[in-house]
Amino acid sequence: MNGLALALLLLPGTLFQDGVPARPAPAAADVYLAAAKEAARWIRSTGVRTDIGLVWPADPEDTRSAPSNLYSGSAGVVLFLLELQRATGDAALLEEARDGARFLARSLPAEPLGEEGSAFYTGVAGIGFVLAEAHRVGGDEEFRTGAHRCVERLRAAVREAEGGVEWNDTTDIIRGGAGTGLFLLYAARALELPEARDLAVRAGTRLLALAREAPGGLSWPMTPEYPRVMPNFSHGTAGVAFFLARLYEETGEQRFLEAAVAGARSLGALAQGGEHAGLVHHHEPGGEDLFYLGWCHGPPGTARLFHQLARVTGDEAWSQWLWTSAATLMRSGVPAERTPGLWNNAGQCCGDAGVAEFFLELHRLSGKDEYLDFARELADAVLARATRDERGLSWAHAEHRVRPDQLVAQTGYMQGAAGIGMMLLHLHHALQGGGDWLRLPDSPFAGP
Repeated sequence: MNGLALALLLLPGTLFQDGVPARPAPAAADVYLAAAKEAARWIRSTGVRTDIGLVWPADPEDTRSAPSNLYSGSAGVVLFLLELQRATGDAALLEEARDGARFLARSLPAEPLGEEGSAFYTGVAGIGFVLAEAHRVGGDEEFRTGAHRCVERLRAAVREAEGGVEWNDTTDIIRGGAGTGLFLLYAARALELPEARDLAVRAGTRLLALAREAPGGLSWPMTPEYPRVMPNFSHGTAGVAFFLARLYEETGEQRFLEAAVAGARSLGALAQGGEHAGLVHHHEPGGEDLFYLGWCHGPPGTARLFHQLARVTGDEAWSQWLWTSAATLMRSGVPAERTPGLWNNAGQCCGDAGVAEFFLELHRLSGKDEYLDFARELADAVLARATRDERGLSWAHAEHRVRPDQLVAQTGYMQGAAGIGMMLLHLHHALQGGGDWLRLPDSPFAGP
């Protein structure tokens, strides 16, 4: 597939199914920006206006599926529209993003937050991040106030636990203390709230108390009672240790660094060699032969811990994980060949978009064109999988590996068009040699 063929995605009436070209030729940079705009056009066509602002159903076929969260809800759409507006200067995009942020600010829960309500990807921590970014871009004081309210809701919802505080029994990045803590560190700086940093320290102290001895070091289960251990980033040791390494960076407290290093060593004890070099299995017991390749349980997430340790210790030996796992991904056969760890999913969490974002970061770190070329190959495969109709570009894919027939075209960030559009936008930036792009608090990758 050449750049002209990819450009046909933007022509009315073109429909692409799930066929993926083996080695798509790189498209022109403007094709990726145009595709991001088309993804935004499809998302915008699904918007529902309410008395307090604008929302986007996660599944446009089910208008009741309208969560506010960052993972699949309106918060992720707002984030994408803000970044696309920054790239294009389109005032209409900014106004729609503001309308979405108004809904987020005005619908913050007053009741108890519930099991996932505090979290970064599924609760008010992620909403607070998006509101703070909306204030930074648009200047609306209502959004800054809303972000402050999110911090206050988190402060009010904590419960005392052995060693510190927690919001639920979950330790991880998506639903647990590690992800919430990362937002609090962000809020301490972006919102000038030193009390948010103090709360993050107490959450980190609780995670220290929950650590388990493991071969090579320490590990953290998703919850104390969960029957499986998932060692990678989204639900396991890598994500918790990453938060602790960030705490060390912010506080200088050696206890956090020691635990983060112990977590990294336990991952090193699990890491594969040979064709799976640098990969850590999905779960145990029973998943020792299953290797994911995406953000959630694969190198694009897990390697963040090792890059963070290299940053805070100055020991570049930690960075070897990045380059080893990158080489494994590049020789895996994806995106042309689908594997059990990179199935029919194009998104940021489990699919091609998250892998492409990882290689864009590696390109920025190293300057090596091979990483940029692989990101383009992944992006071209994503475009080849897209569906084009009169509303724009969308991607119907399987969110869950174990439910391959459940295909849904979602709007949101981690499983939908907003996150895919963000990747396309970042690729356009990289090819243009332009400025830096937005990163979430769970990213260790610095700017230019």
